[in-house]
Amino acid sequence: MAENPNPARVVADPVVLATDLFVGGDARDALDHVRRHSWVELVASDPLLEETERLVTELGDTDLAADHRSRLEDERVRVEHPPEDHPALASAYQGGAAHLLTYDERLTSAKAGLTMQPRVSISARPPDAFARLFDPKSLYEAVEGDEYPGPDRDPRE
Repeated sequence: MAENPNPARVVADPVVLATDLFVGGDARDALDHVRRHSWVELVASDPLLEETERLVTELGDTDLAADHRSRLEDERVRVEHPPEDHPALASAYQGGAAHLLTYDERLTSAKAGLTMQPRVSISARPPDAFARLFDPKSLYEAVEGDEYPGPDRDPRE
């Protein structure tokens, strides 16, 4: 767990991950920023992936859910947390992620922000806000200390 979160680490909750898979839209736009840059990391615990797999099974089928989980396992930075913790919030906290993508208003509200900030420095916001505000050029320069070379991966692969 990091005291200062890494601005190039992102957590997406199960609803955002399933929305990216089934709908696209803002969830896909936000996660494409992560997939498009090798230096931006998706952080996820096993419980977060288990919840995502359950949701994708409910909305699709077990084969799709297993394939989706396998892809996420290959892409993610794995973290562990106590089983009673909120999987997305704990993944962000334990993984030193600065960003938590969620549609859960209990996490994105001003009240939640005021409650969390004394304990953890995490920006919880809906995917549309992240997609709109993500600035790879300034983030790359801050994180890597070099001039931004542009995207280095195809988000569809």
